[in-house]
Amino acid sequence: MAASLTILQLDTKFARVPGDVGCIETYIEEVEILRINGATVDAIVSDRPEIIDITPFENALIDAQGKVVVTSCGFLSYWQEHLQALSQKQLVSSSLIALERLSLRYTPEQVMIVTFDKASLTPAHLGAYGAYGAYDAYWDAVVGLPQDLHLRDVISHNRTSLDVEKAGRELAEFVQQNLRETHKHILLECTNLPPYKSRLREVCDLPITDILTEIDARAKGVVRPEFL
Repeated sequence: MAASLTILQLDTKFARVPGDVGCIETYIEEVEILRINGATVDAIVSDRPEIIDITPFENALIDAQGKVVVTSCGFLSYWQEHLQALSQKQLVSSSLIALERLSLRYTPEQVMIVTFDKASLTPAHLGAYGAYGAYDAYWDAVVGLPQDLHLRDVISHNRTSLDVEKAGRELAEFVQQNLRETHKHILLECTNLPPYKSRLREVCDLPITDILTEIDARAKGVVRPEFL
């Protein structure tokens, strides 16, 4: 039986804990993980997504056995339409593609987007939903992980050791500090943030969209309920 889900995972070795898109313990069913050689965080998290070497992802998409294919980095959203055109499988390049749906219900300033690196996130990453990028309020609602945050340090330096308690506490504090009355929804661009949703819910009661909720929308019963 073919896997329900294939994950095109960046070429990383940093710690991945349950709730992370690249951790097999995140899922009920067996999933397929294809590591994309050479696709490092530095290579993919870029304010010039058009220069990313997408060929390895194209090749992996052809080999993918899952009915749904996702990537492990939200900054690949720029390539959503390109990659989807190569396959009849459902492709989720990033949780940012949820903006198509969210934009029907929320104005740009109402969606807090938590991204790994705000300096690298551009209107190009919004693809068909670039209308959000036309508003200053959109960029006001985008927050990027500080350089000194434990989780960002682990990812940036590819560290194999992660203090889950510290990562969750710092992330919750950071999001709480940046919450505004205008915020009605939280969108987690970074696929390494879902493990800490329970901590985020301790500091706010807003609905949260992330890579796992996008997977669940296309492949029910694959993601463990505690991570949704």
